[in-house]
Amino acid sequence: MYNVMSPKAEEFISHEEIQETLAYAEKNKNNRELLEQILEKAKLRKGLSHREAAVLLDCELADINQQIYALAQQIKKDFYGNRIVMFAPLYLSNYCINGCEYCPYHLKNKHIARKKLTQEEIVKEVMALQDMGHKRLALEAGEDPINNPIEYILECIHTIYGIKHKNGAIRRVNVNIAATTVENYRKLKEAGIGTYILFQETYNKESYEKLHPTGPKHDYVYHTEAMDRAMEGGIDDVGLGVLFGLNNYRYDFTGILMHAEHLEAYKGVGPHTISVPRLRRADDIDPDVFDNGISDDIFEKIVACIRIAVPYTGMIVSTRESKACREKALRLGISQISGASRTSVGGYAKPEPEEENSAQFDVSDNRTLDEVVRWLMEMDYVPSFCTACYREGRTGDRFMTLLKSGQIVNCCHPNALMTLKEYLEDYASPKTREIGDKLIEKELDVITNPKVKEKVIDYLANIHNGQRDFRF
Repeated sequence: MYNVMSPKAEEFISHEEIQETLAYAEKNKNNRELLEQILEKAKLRKGLSHREAAVLLDCELADINQQIYALAQQIKKDFYGNRIVMFAPLYLSNYCINGCEYCPYHLKNKHIARKKLTQEEIVKEVMALQDMGHKRLALEAGEDPINNPIEYILECIHTIYGIKHKNGAIRRVNVNIAATTVENYRKLKEAGIGTYILFQETYNKESYEKLHPTGPKHDYVYHTEAMDRAMEGGIDDVGLGVLFGLNNYRYDFTGILMHAEHLEAYKGVGPHTISVPRLRRADDIDPDVFDNGISDDIFEKIVACIRIAVPYTGMIVSTRESKACREKALRLGISQISGASRTSVGGYAKPEPEEENSAQFDVSDNRTLDEVVRWLMEMDYVPSFCTACYREGRTGDRFMTLLKSGQIVNCCHPNALMTLKEYLEDYASPKTREIGDKLIEKELDVITNPKVKEKVIDYLANIHNGQRDFRF
């Protein structure tokens, strides 16, 4: 049944293969010789198979686990440096016709406030986000062909890219909407989206169908094959994710790595990002049934093992997670985080009254973007608002080629410093600006090419003098 090159969901995500992998990992979780062999392979920074990664995830040997964490940190540093990309979600509509049992947007929930942003409201939301300093958004919408047709999503994208407010501009719009057709993916590509994001929720077909009893999302095969259709439609940056806590975490960990392997083998480029959300408390969802699923320790091990298994793939953690949890995850492999997120429809321009709750889930990290940026810099990370690769056509296999060769640092680090400088000049508090300017001065030494460094110094001066949007 298992065939990584198959276009059929139940063959590239084979239940039998996952079961065999979990049994193999359980059997070998304390096999020191095998674990050391896998780690030696991982040190080559070419990645691991789903089966090898599953063995590392199950490992109980303390010294080997310490090596796993140390290697994850080093791989993260080697490929992504100390840069952390910043983004925010923008919820367009919570109208939805699906029956997902873990999501408050489900059709039967009659007391959640249903909302859909008008284009005028979107302008206000985006201006509020620009006033914070955001340059990159992830659009979110429920599945509803009447209220949220593809034409509405495309109009929203067009509106967002057209909003110029003070020095603000949204330079990259990523889209997280339901599985759709090749034709619609082509339309999204033509609209200029960055990454198409779709969470699988769980790769266990039986569990998936029980969790999605009604609506088009019930179709496991159509949903699981969506990334293949997106790539056929010309979108070469796609983002995978599972919702840890819905199903056995070992099963879904294995499944998401198999999906990444399939995209790499069948489409020639793996996922641009992998997200690792955990289930959170939400309206109309029984906390005794869905209780966040996995511990912080297991969550951190998952992050580390994914980083080792797919060293080139960006990893995302959202404000679902607490400050403390995000701090640990950043060290172990996370390269993108959200900041100052609102998970309600219309939550940025005007705080939502409690009785009109339209949020999809509770947020654990409620700090402002300025506080998150300062926190990152105090830990010697460089908050990056860069969107240059997307705008310069460095997507898909072109991005991965640069990343694998180690050359991406010559673009990413200068771009990160320049976009951080923009943030400091336009939006930061005095204390954050002071910390940031010192950090930029120090991080200039990371640029080894003297010509690039000289140009960056010149661009930084121009930014201070009021010019914007320089990029390599």
